[in-house]
Amino acid sequence: MHPGGPFWARKDDGAWSIPKGEFEPDEDPLAAARREFTEETGFPVAGTFVPLTPLQQRSGKIVHAWAVQGDCDPALVRSNTFTLKGKTYPEVDRAGWFGLDIARQKLLPGQAGFLDQLERLDLEP
Repeated sequence: MHPGGPFWARKDDGAWSIPKGEFEPDEDPLAAARREFTEETGFPVAGTFVPLTPLQQRSGKIVHAWAVQGDCDPALVRSNTFTLKGKTYPEVDRAGWFGLDIARQKLLPGQAGFLDQLERLDLEP
């Protein structure tokens, strides 16, 4: 998903991200991930979730992720919004599905390890 707002408007390669957000220490990380996916896309997510190994970002933040098979039209993504300097922006301004090679170009470098993990999973469609 491509982040909305003026900072990201002209950035593409290395700017995309998986849906993510913070969770409380007593909150189930998968429940938080499902909530964040819905908030950032407008789609509920269900299925068999395969946990991926969390990755530490340059900021020190740990990102947890899961693989799940599903289907949603990226043209219909509708995210929540945020306000910056009195102007409202969507948290996500566009979404897309990419093959692994293109995804490696688009995704934030700190999240690229998730693509390596997905490749090793060999999930059946």
